Amino acid sequence: MNIEHNSKLIAIVDDDQSVQNALQDLIESEGLSAQCFGSAEQFLESREQHRAACLIVDIRMPGMSGLELQAKLKAERCRIPIIFITAHGDAKMRIQAMRDGAVEFLTKPFDNTVLLETVQAALEI
Repeated sequence: MNIEHNSKLIAIVDDDQSVQNALQDLIESEGLSAQCFGSAEQFLESREQHRAACLIVDIRMPGMSGLELQAKLKAERCRIPIIFITAHGDAKMRIQAMRDGAVEFLTKPFDNTVLLETVQAALEI
């Protein structure tokens, strides 16, 4: 798959370093820029918050959860497309995330092709 948005930054927010590395490698293999953050707070404190074209966010993290990050961004009228990934999702979380504007809610382990297609769709929003 060749995603044609090489100037767009994909922000990855996950507390698991191995997940960060795998996602960054996958995103960069498609010619996109990716930057990892170990927490929602770290992302919010960065300058990249205003540069990110898409977020890939874990639901469960120490401190602020992915859903709380989504709510904070929404309250600040920040309309970055969000793709949630989780190993611990349930129907209630999925419904809340999608109702609040998430692009997708993927359960780990997920198919890399599905994630890349979802990123491409998010970049076209």
